Amino acid sequence: MSEKWTTANIPDQRGRVAVVTGANTGLGYETAKALAERGASVVLAVRNVEKGQQAAARMTGDVTVQALDLTSLDSVRTAAAALRSRLDRIDLLINNAGVMYTPKQTTRDGFEMQFGTNHLGHFALTGLLLDLMLPVPGSRVVTVSSTGHRIRAAIHFDDLQWERSYSRAAAYGQSKLANLMFTYELQRRLATHGTTVAVAAHPDVSSTELARNLPAAFRLPLTWLAPLITQKPAMGALPTLRAAADPAALGGQYYGPGGRGEFMGHPRLVTSSPESYEVVVQQRLWAVSEDLTGVKFPVVQSGRNSFPSGSTSTV
Repeated sequence: MSEKWTTANIPDQRGRVAVVTGANTGLGYETAKALAERGASVVLAVRNVEKGQQAAARMTGDVTVQALDLTSLDSVRTAAAALRSRLDRIDLLINNAGVMYTPKQTTRDGFEMQFGTNHLGHFALTGLLLDLMLPVPGSRVVTVSSTGHRIRAAIHFDDLQWERSYSRAAAYGQSKLANLMFTYELQRRLATHGTTVAVAAHPDVSSTELARNLPAAFRLPLTWLAPLITQKPAMGALPTLRAAADPAALGGQYYGPGGRGEFMGHPRLVTSSPESYEVVVQQRLWAVSEDLTGVKFPVVQSGRNSFPSGSTSTV
């Protein structure tokens, strides 16, 4: 296979069902579009249904829309119930949607916006849909993280919702670190089932709407430097697509751009921060996430401290 992995490397997806969150724009749109073009039946799980329908109309293939607001656990439960009523299987669940550097605010359930949306919303959605995936050979949960997971890397269990103080950057970093820890712990739990796997990806810096909440002091230099340090959404989506569709991908792996500093380039296997592999913290985060969302997964802790044989990730 070519070192420069592109959408041309995506195998035939006919007969497969993919659910992609945040798929009406940016990376999610490009991810959904590529899978649909290769024959997958794709569900755009989006907050704004009208925009989702407009996005679907621009795609080729079997594309439908499902309302999903990750800032509301009620909406997550409603969306999961709707998907369960219309689908008998899910081959790919791509947890792509997210917010970045938001001003201090909370979700409808009182969670800090970035942690609640990026991690808890996807945690709940995955748990509510996973039993549609477990019987499906080759099914995958792909969760999109970021190099931002290294920013002041920690899960702040003493103040998860940033009630005592607030840093946009640190809160974003916590949410993206949680995405990776969720992936690694989910893979550990899935390992004994032998069908579904959990994989992570990151796009690094792509020119999408995600940066709209950056403070002006960061937005202006980014605008000037954008041609040098950002890539188009179609390119930024490639790590996610490789995690989702490369037959060689294994559970517990992490894909990102292959260029210097993982800023740009074709996707390859990358390594996340040392903190992301801390098993005890992963398991504590899992327990806290179950308590906060009220969602229990149909897979239990295996007690294993490593990924399946062949994975390049270690814990």
